[in-house]
Amino acid sequence: MERYFEELLGVNPVTALFTLANTLVLFYVLKKYLYAPVMKMIEDRQKEIDDMYSDADSARNQAQVLESEYKEKLSVATETGERIVKEAVARGQSREEEIIRQANQDASAIMDKAAADIAMEKKKAINDAKDEISGIAVAIAEKVVARELNAADQADLVDHFINELGDEL
Repeated sequence: MERYFEELLGVNPVTALFTLANTLVLFYVLKKYLYAPVMKMIEDRQKEIDDMYSDADSARNQAQVLESEYKEKLSVATETGERIVKEAVARGQSREEEIIRQANQDASAIMDKAAADIAMEKKKAINDAKDEISGIAVAIAEKVVARELNAADQADLVDHFINELGDEL
């Protein structure tokens, strides 16, 4: 029968059985020594990938938190900068007003001093003119009267002449 089977199929049953046993042993050995380590390596790799995704999500969440903190700090810094600029502008305007007020006071003081100087120079010029006129008046009076006047007469005559001259001015 063995021979008939071999002739019919062209396969020796012992060889086929031996090949089948070898294949089963090979599958067992491969499963034990190759499939299990490969599956463990795949599971480890999958765990690494999952950890990387978890770390990436954590990093993204942390980046979002840092971004919101940055935006908040930037907003505070912007507000602070605007406040500082406003304060500087207000101080500048206050200083400008103070400088203008001081300049106006200085100009007013200069104008007052100039007016006082002008009044004093005018008074001095009038006094000088009075002195000169009184000298001329005395000289004229001496010639007209042809005599010398004493001090009291001279003073009366000068005062009279100055009063008349002052009324004309």
